Amino acid sequence: MSKPLIALFALLLATTASAQTAETQDKALSAYLPYAGEPIDRFRFWDLQRWELVGDYKVVVWPRLNEAYLLTVDAPCQDLRWAQTIGLTSTANSVSRRFDSVVVGKDKCRINEIRPIDYRKYLADRKAAKVAEPS
Repeated sequence: MSKPLIALFALLLATTASAQTAETQDKALSAYLPYAGEPIDRFRFWDLQRWELVGDYKVVVWPRLNEAYLLTVDAPCQDLRWAQTIGLTSTANSVSRRFDSVVVGKDKCRINEIRPIDYRKYLADRKAAKVAEPS
């Protein structure tokens, strides 16, 4: 197999993976948005329990097991879409919009919006929907 053909194949695979990822992210964002509250200025933060990318500039973070926030960061945040891990900056155990950032590798992507997610309601509704599904 020639090198140009291998490069073309690799590009095709990367494009397909990116499209699938974007579709998955859009679906996840659509699931969380009905549970997202009005924007807030800050939230308490000690540790990042988990995170989920839900768009090129949107990420859901869990600072505690049942507490989630939808963060929107300023563009450009080039490495966020490929991140394997992220971090959050904070001051005095608080993450603030317009001051703190999502850290991706060497990049710091400033947080411009924080929306709390009613994660307990989200989980309860998903559980109820699964119970209601016919087997």
